[in-house]
Amino acid sequence: MPFLISLKTQQYTLIKKLLTLFLCALLLIFFINFYLFPLNLTISSTQNLNVINDQIVINSSFHPQVDKKELAGNKSEPVNKKVPGNISTEIERKCDYTEGKWVKDKKGPLYEGTSCNTIKDGQNCMSHGRPDKGYLYWRWMPKECELPRFDPKMFLEIVRNKHVAFVGDSIARNQLESLMCMLATASKPKLLFKEGEENKFRKWKFPSYNATVSIYWSPFLVKGVEKKDDMKYNLIYLDSINERWAKDLFHMNLIVLSVGHWFLNPSLYYQEDKVLGCHVCRGENYTNISFFDILGKVLNKTLQTVIERKSDSMGDFGVFVTTFSPHHFEGEWDKFGACPKTAPYSIGEKNLEGMDADMRSVQIREVKEAKEKFKGLGNSRLEALDVTKVALLRPDGHPGPYMYKNPFANGIGERVHNDCVHWCLPGPIDTWNEILLDVLKRWHSREL
Repeated sequence: MPFLISLKTQQYTLIKKLLTLFLCALLLIFFINFYLFPLNLTISSTQNLNVINDQIVINSSFHPQVDKKELAGNKSEPVNKKVPGNISTEIERKCDYTEGKWVKDKKGPLYEGTSCNTIKDGQNCMSHGRPDKGYLYWRWMPKECELPRFDPKMFLEIVRNKHVAFVGDSIARNQLESLMCMLATASKPKLLFKEGEENKFRKWKFPSYNATVSIYWSPFLVKGVEKKDDMKYNLIYLDSINERWAKDLFHMNLIVLSVGHWFLNPSLYYQEDKVLGCHVCRGENYTNISFFDILGKVLNKTLQTVIERKSDSMGDFGVFVTTFSPHHFEGEWDKFGACPKTAPYSIGEKNLEGMDADMRSVQIREVKEAKEKFKGLGNSRLEALDVTKVALLRPDGHPGPYMYKNPFANGIGERVHNDCVHWCLPGPIDTWNEILLDVLKRWHSREL
């Protein structure tokens, strides 16, 4: 009997030692595996963007389609930058693009006036003989973030299988032509359609990306008749959208709205087929109405129309409202030296004030007020593309007399027509599209 007890004790001790050795081996294997193959912990977060210095982003989904292999091989972007991707979680960073300064840039523009065939003749300062080239070698540096150089391949990847539409006046066309020149350095566009004087309606396709880019002339956004010949006023119908562009809303994925300067002209305003009032109608028996109020009503009607017609859209879409672009006339528009500057203003040299500030404020206000309505549209976004301050500091970027070819070939005449409103291409307006692309990346981006 004692022999059996001793045998059982020995068996128990052996089993206990074996179990201990087994557990030690498991722990050893676990630590070796943990050291060689650490756990891949993914932390995702959604960061809401608030209004910062009047810059607005509405947080709902807009999902760009991006070839991740191509982006990984894109050497123009540092590997630690946030870039677009097909992911369900957004990682967004705040950036106020309006606060910053223009700094010298040796790289210069992506394209030349002689290499891009979509530039309106009056904005091709290079081919028209502008002698100074310094205006080409500046870049915008925001205080709070880096603004990368425009990457045409990345933009085209983001809008793959989508339709980008610019709607508005000649500044909208100016920005559209800037974008087309930059995109054409990466992929050749095919012109599908053009109509109207000065190519006011055009549409292109980038076959390699199945991406469409178009321009719709609509200087009031709503229904209007432009003043010409014996007409004394523009006619603006505040309760009727301009169907020339709005009828295609269902097919648009990214919309850039840009108006402002046409509202400064003498105009009659109609509502419900009755004259509501006018602007600059001296001697007429009409109520004088501020064009700031009219611009607000127009933007309200436009954004409400977008909301109504896109509410049944199954796809994602985004809307930008480009803010007012200041002119830089000094003295009379038809005299030599109307916009003579050859370098940007330095910080503090020129402040945003007066009409420029008021026009911008109206646009920012209307975007803010439309924000909550856009949130209910699912995969939609709205933002003010706030370029007013950026543009204000570039008095050197206009065609001036070089809206015409070699304007001083026969000397300086008594009258010298100047364009101090639009922008040379290439020129400062290219920066607007850099901001546009950077915002698109921020809308849906992640760390590589």
